[in-house]
Amino acid sequence: MNALTRWNQLKELEALRHGLGSLFSRSPVHSSEGQEEQITVPEWAPLVDISEDDKEYLIKAELPEVKKEDVKVTAEEGTLTIMGERKFEKEEKGKKYHRVERAYGSFGRSFSLPDDASPAKVSAEFKDGVLTVHLTKTEKAKPQHIEVKVA
Repeated sequence: MNALTRWNQLKELEALRHGLGSLFSRSPVHSSEGQEEQITVPEWAPLVDISEDDKEYLIKAELPEVKKEDVKVTAEEGTLTIMGERKFEKEEKGKKYHRVERAYGSFGRSFSLPDDASPAKVSAEFKDGVLTVHLTKTEKAKPQHIEVKVA
């Protein structure tokens, strides 16, 4: 059985925008061997999975090497925001870096909340570098059938 996926018209445009942004962030650098190579300055934004069941929405964000106290989750005005910082490890005496490709610094991701998500009922847990946010669904208002009487 084939699953149907809704086509997102803006997905291709967003991919093009991202590709063009990457093009302009490349700059030549010299490696420790003196060779010139192209690098891309990484954007630091955690990857997320968003799912739902009958009772809640679930957001899982990958936050490797981020400490719990460096993560903040807020839900207000129809938006859930995850903010934080991954700190660069301090240089140690006698330790020489040949290449640093992992991104460090502040990050932020924001998501629009569905109408049936309750911002008052949000919980979050952080384990093994994964932040899990639970958004409880509210009871949807059921359509009310009104009997039409003959006058």
